[in-house]
Amino acid sequence: MVFKIHRRIASNIASNLWRIAVATLVVTACLGTAPAAAQTFFTPRAILADFFPQSQGVTYRKFELSAELRARLEPRLGYPLPKPSYTFYVAKTGERIDGYAIIDEEMGQHLPITFAVKFSPQGAVQRQEIMVYRERYGDEVRDNRFRQQFVGKTPSDSLRPGEDVVAVSGATISSRAMALGVRRSLLLLDELVLQPQRLQKASSMNDHAPAPPAAAASSQPRPQ
Repeated sequence: MVFKIHRRIASNIASNLWRIAVATLVVTACLGTAPAAAQTFFTPRAILADFFPQSQGVTYRKFELSAELRARLEPRLGYPLPKPSYTFYVAKTGERIDGYAIIDEEMGQHLPITFAVKFSPQGAVQRQEIMVYRERYGDEVRDNRFRQQFVGKTPSDSLRPGEDVVAVSGATISSRAMALGVRRSLLLLDELVLQPQRLQKASSMNDHAPAPPAAAASSQPRPQ
């Protein structure tokens, strides 16, 4: 009787150990293919402080995308805008604008990549940084050599992946994502911030332009 009970206990233990072993193998296999934990390199506050260390202050403007704005922007981009609104940060010292910045995301192979772009007051890229990288592979897009390709680019540059922007070997999808993200940022800045400023400036100049002189009276004799 005791022997049978011992055999039953031993059998149960063996069965439980087998289940634990199988479960361990499944978990290990899953972990082997799961994405790595997100790597955070900058918080929003840190990136803005790093972008504009000399500015007196940084404010922001949030732009809701109307149907009219989408109709203008999406043909230029070649795809629908993924978000209903975008926020631009404005760095100022006194009344002088020191530059602009945007924090945005673009989809990598499986997960979004959070990035930031700094622009000059005229709208050219001055710097691009990866803020959060969530993929297991491909973080070579953080390398300075790759990111320097965006410096000086303006809305007139197409930034075609593989042509205007050389992809990093082993990080082709992430390279393409950053080219798309920076290109979108440039066009958004131009359409939402810079073009309205140019129109406002031109309108102000017209309002303050001196009136044209009155036409001189003709000295020719009037016909009889």
